[in-house]
Amino acid sequence: MSTELNLTLQVWRQAAPDAPGSFVTYEAKNIPDDSSFLEMLDIVNEGLIDNDVEPIEFPHDCREGICGTCGVMINGRAHGQERATATCQLHMRKFSDGDTIAIEPWRAAAFPVIKDLIVDRSPMDKIIQAGGYITAPTGTGGDANDTLIPKEVAESAMDAAACIGCGACIAACPNSAGQLFTSAKLWHLNSLPQGQPERFTRTESMVDTMEQFFGACTNHGECAEACPKEISLDFIAYMNGDYIKAKIKNRSRSSQ
Repeated sequence: MSTELNLTLQVWRQAAPDAPGSFVTYEAKNIPDDSSFLEMLDIVNEGLIDNDVEPIEFPHDCREGICGTCGVMINGRAHGQERATATCQLHMRKFSDGDTIAIEPWRAAAFPVIKDLIVDRSPMDKIIQAGGYITAPTGTGGDANDTLIPKEVAESAMDAAACIGCGACIAACPNSAGQLFTSAKLWHLNSLPQGQPERFTRTESMVDTMEQFFGACTNHGECAEACPKEISLDFIAYMNGDYIKAKIKNRSRSSQ
């Protein structure tokens, strides 16, 4: 049986990218403790609409921890206080009756606020676009064992592919670095046979694009702590190694 919580919310409100923003206090009353954090915001918004107040704009889509859309800072932490949990997977039973909760958008220079809790994360899309595509002739589906992939390689690629691109790693990093996101997106292709033809051109292009928007990595490790999919810092090391190789190999090719 669920119980109900009465909470105080301090929510960042900003009408437009070029408009000033500030925290606005709202009372969230009779919130079921088995509701998710986003469902709590839905309840608050229903009350605001009933009182002719513009509802809080917040990012969301699948609400299943898959799409990476729902990220916000909750009491100063990306996605809130629970490890390996996206905002949509955070339940109100993790809070106590009478709590005050501060809710704000991702804080990174590359993520300008669009409205309220929604930010522009298009620089992450530009990194993906810089990766291009694979030219391996995949054709129709082959037999399962046509291309043999060692178990540890397959598992490593799957771990990297778990990244949902939410941007929590960037928002949590004091340098707003994009290395964890970029390295995960790189490694799930670079580690597999299908990704080998463009491996080094892909690496150089994606890393160079990343550096146009995001800060430098200084190994704070906050990115991995904030990641709802627990992406490993090891992927940054793999990316750095491939980037050095890419600079050598791509320079050799251009000189031929």
